[in-house]
Amino acid sequence: MIAAIITAAGSGLRLGPGDPKAQRMVRGLPLFVYSLRTLCANQLIDHIVVVVRSDAVDEVKDFIAHDPIAGPSSTEVNVVAGGATRQESVALGLASMDAGVDHVLVHDAARALVPAEVVEAVIARLMDGALAVVPVIEVTDTIRSQVDGVLGVVVDRNSLRSVQTPQGFTREVLVRAHQSVGVAATDDASLVEALGVQVVGVNGSPEAFKITYPTDLIFAEALIDQQEAGSR
Repeated sequence: MIAAIITAAGSGLRLGPGDPKAQRMVRGLPLFVYSLRTLCANQLIDHIVVVVRSDAVDEVKDFIAHDPIAGPSSTEVNVVAGGATRQESVALGLASMDAGVDHVLVHDAARALVPAEVVEAVIARLMDGALAVVPVIEVTDTIRSQVDGVLGVVVDRNSLRSVQTPQGFTREVLVRAHQSVGVAATDDASLVEALGVQVVGVNGSPEAFKITYPTDLIFAEALIDQQEAGSR
């Protein structure tokens, strides 16, 4: 049984004034709904937990219930209150899952436009026996280190990758990582690696970029318009 957690409890201060990031309206829909629809469309995912701010639980439940795609989906969708950090929110999402869940995907609502094929690639690698899987893309910028405003040497970008979501894990490994690792981490793969578990990569997508700043909303809207025009 495969379940997914959508982390949608962040405030999104860098996005500017307005609703919390995951509930920010983009082309008429809250941001979290785009990836929720993509996950609901995957027939291998049985259960989705959307983790939101405690004051948004009822509103998000209501929106999902009335969404024409996620609402009637055969995938079970639950909404739970998150914690003060992303790490706490994922742990709360894990705790809400049925005992029958064997594999878990963890996805950031801010990566709203993740293509279905990225989700499929992560699941396929898990089904092949991997314990931890992350989608990655090549780094195209020149990368330098910097200390106290002084630039260091250029880092060889040929061996570097940008990490995306959804990240996939066996449930046992992910639960153990959250219970055993006493450090803060920006993603779940880092927690799992601290256990000594190997994390493998699959191809991500530029479309799965993280919406962080106001200009990212412009890019997202343009991509949505392009996708809708292509489907007509």
